[in-house]
Amino acid sequence: MNNISTPSRSTIYDSSKQRNSAIEELRSVFRYRDLIFQLIRRDIVTRYKRSVLGILWTMLNPLGTMVILSVVFSQIFNMGGTYPAYIITNLVAWNFFSQTTAASLNAMLWGSSLFQRIYLPRTSFVVATIGTGLVNTLLALVPLVLIYLVTGIPFQATVLLLPVSMLLLTAFSLGISLILSTFVAFFPDVAEMYPILLTAWMYLTPIIVPEEIYTKILGGWLLRLNPFFPVIRVFRLVIFDGKYPTLAEWGIAAGVALGTLLIGWIYFTQKSNSFAYHV
Repeated sequence: MNNISTPSRSTIYDSSKQRNSAIEELRSVFRYRDLIFQLIRRDIVTRYKRSVLGILWTMLNPLGTMVILSVVFSQIFNMGGTYPAYIITNLVAWNFFSQTTAASLNAMLWGSSLFQRIYLPRTSFVVATIGTGLVNTLLALVPLVLIYLVTGIPFQATVLLLPVSMLLLTAFSLGISLILSTFVAFFPDVAEMYPILLTAWMYLTPIIVPEEIYTKILGGWLLRLNPFFPVIRVFRLVIFDGKYPTLAEWGIAAGVALGTLLIGWIYFTQKSNSFAYHV
């Protein structure tokens, strides 16, 4: 009986049938949500178990900064007893943004070595830093409430919109984190330069100095060109000012935050396959 050889089958890769990388990454993040939860848990435990003050430090950090800035600047800006509340409100939002974006750079440098060994969503480390930042921000709200009670500034009904403003802040921070994490994968020096950029960004944003002063600089263009300004402004309006943001203010903040997230997600996922060869 003649042996009939079976022709070998070869797999043909058709790039036109490749699924969208951004959508596939989103699905992977959902599938690996338990991993992301464990990364967040690891970050929280690692951070606080080495600290003598533990969780209390997260509350004392913005509180101590607020006290120093209030002593130095309260008389200069003539805001009276409202200045401490103004400062700590801005610091809660700024600390979340600055800490999460800076941590994402280190997380990407640390985690990229795993990409050659096992499969996991490339965005998992960045998403985990945002989750850790949210936990820290919840703790930071405790001294914020305390300062409002001490200074006698009442919370208005607008504070119920805090989750919405926090959602926009989270989206913006995640978008910037993804963009920076992509840069640092190819240019590690970005991690060293970013703290300098953060310092400049803070002073270009109404965090310490009242917003009215910035409107007089370059005809207000300093604020218009600052992508973080509309996001933190909505955050401050619903907490400190007790005002409902207008549709235009919501629209601009949402457009900047969601647009930054979309750009960051697409850019990151398009470049993520080559991270392991550069980091």
